[in-house]
Amino acid sequence: MRISFIFCNFARYFVKQHRKTMYRTIKQVFLLSLVALLSVSCVTKKKMTYVRDANAGAADSINAKFQPQSETVIRSGDALTFFVSALDQEAVAPYNLAKVTYDKPGTNQVQTTPSVPYYIVDEAGEVELPVLGKVHVAGLKRAQVEDTIKSLLEKQVLNPMVHVDLVDAKVTVLGEVKNPGRVPLTRGRLTIFEALAAVGDLTPYGRREDVLLTREVDGKLEFARLDLGDVNLYASPYYYLQQNDVLYVSPNGVRVVQSSNVGLWLSMVSTVASAATVIVTVVSLKMGANN
Repeated sequence: MRISFIFCNFARYFVKQHRKTMYRTIKQVFLLSLVALLSVSCVTKKKMTYVRDANAGAADSINAKFQPQSETVIRSGDALTFFVSALDQEAVAPYNLAKVTYDKPGTNQVQTTPSVPYYIVDEAGEVELPVLGKVHVAGLKRAQVEDTIKSLLEKQVLNPMVHVDLVDAKVTVLGEVKNPGRVPLTRGRLTIFEALAAVGDLTPYGRREDVLLTREVDGKLEFARLDLGDVNLYASPYYYLQQNDVLYVSPNGVRVVQSSNVGLWLSMVSTVASAATVIVTVVSLKMGANN
């Protein structure tokens, strides 16, 4: 009781002497907390919009620089499948080797599967094919590779037909998107907007003006910061994605606050300020009642 009496008297004296200063401090704390929350949580419509300045005039300017890409170019490290056909199936059989696996290690029992084997493009840009040997394919599109192999086969096979596929060609999309993951280049080409649509588009927390693209070119990494709201993106060399590209969507201020302790600190400050307000109010009421 003695300690409680001393504390109450001290509180009354302190509030009486510093009442105006305490009210002003509490008000400032509330205002600062409110400003901090608003500064990190405001996401304008402009920042949420793709290709903000798209119009007829912008289209004319972009078309002057736009270079449509019909298909992905083959590079070192890519995996390709080849299938050769002709009227004379026996003549093309040596070019279509079946995939062979051993039933048990160390035995001669083998098993063939109908799956077509794939061939890796080496650092020199070549693949080594049955009978034909090494063929340079890097820098060519799929149709061009088919024509190259067909011309080589015509010396040995009558009217050959060649089909080439790019195996496991994908791009990776990470960061503030709804479903991060890998997107296949099923049609031979893929735009940045198609890749984002395939993963469910950006979340409300993604920075559309800050998308990082990582690309490997001639054995070296290349980085580009892209603004999805900039109409000039259509004329960029990064509008069409290439195999093994990686897209990373940066988080905005709201996500940063949610994933850090800033929100917790603001909550603590607000709680302390509220408690101080209650104490000042109670002590003031008691002082008024005593007077």
